Amino acid sequence: MRISTRDSEAITQVDHEFPDCTLTPGFLDIHFHGAAGYDVMEARPEALETVAKYLARAGVTKFLPTTVTASLEATSYALERMANFIESDTSTEAAQAVGIHIEGPFLSHTKRGMHPAEFLLTPSPELLTRFWEISRGHLKLMTIAPEIPGALETIAHAVSLGIRCSMGHSAATRAEAIAALETGVVSATHTFNAMSAYDHREPGILGVVLDRADLYADLICDGVHVSPEAVRLWLRAKGSDRAILITDCLEAAGMPDGKYKLGQTVVHVAGETCTTEDGVLAGSVISLDRAVENLQQMTGAGLPVASRLASINPARMLGLPETLVPGAAADFNIYDIQGRRLGTILRGVLL
Repeated sequence: MRISTRDSEAITQVDHEFPDCTLTPGFLDIHFHGAAGYDVMEARPEALETVAKYLARAGVTKFLPTTVTASLEATSYALERMANFIESDTSTEAAQAVGIHIEGPFLSHTKRGMHPAEFLLTPSPELLTRFWEISRGHLKLMTIAPEIPGALETIAHAVSLGIRCSMGHSAATRAEAIAALETGVVSATHTFNAMSAYDHREPGILGVVLDRADLYADLICDGVHVSPEAVRLWLRAKGSDRAILITDCLEAAGMPDGKYKLGQTVVHVAGETCTTEDGVLAGSVISLDRAVENLQQMTGAGLPVASRLASINPARMLGLPETLVPGAAADFNIYDIQGRRLGTILRGVLL
């Protein structure tokens, strides 16, 4: 395969030879909290630039910096500065932030995971509007527990603003989950994690997520959060059109074991496992290209399917422009015949 790219410093054509290689779309990580020692809640330009460059080296060409439940002051600070970063992004070496994902504060107390209970809030259209205005309209995705008071009204308001809604950190019953879908929810956040267990008489949120063919569902495929058996069940249930891979990645990604932060919470990292002081799982340190590899190993899916779950599916869920059409940004990953990722083409530049 011969690929022509432009030089990053000048508009000149450069030819590259990649014999027997495959191109996939560049990856899109819709649930990402940090990497390389930086949490996106810091939202300083140098922090966001560093994590965006880390992502590009892992084959991610677009991402949603994701908030974690924090004080209103900290959340507002992060949203404003994330918006600044999105609007000022001109780098040809860093993944592009295409919007913001707010994970919290509209979550269930019983399924909050590592999200601090003191900062969880009752959802309302008014509070969402406040976040929307602070972000200057860059909110693209909201995780919300549909069973809590005010959730359905807030979901309906989010839909009117063009924000995609994902149900998660939830103990919703079957009826509550279906009501959320009918109100406008289009996806589910980290399937199996922070959801009530399935029961054959009351399947709850998980039963609805796995059963409904019109619902997207994302999953952390790191070998820690979800067993291989559950990964295979999820892929069979959602299929290659509705399954999405995410990382839920923390600032500890790319760093040695030790203590790190997720928002205002201390997280202990040992190998692939991230936990709070009281042992609750708290995100991952996996990269999206490794999640693509893991999915292939756990399910037997080929690269075309695995890469779709990390690129085309999340883009379609968010309503972003198609990636593989004339005129789209030249964002690709290059894989050799053994399935190893050799490099990334980001906005026409080979990294």
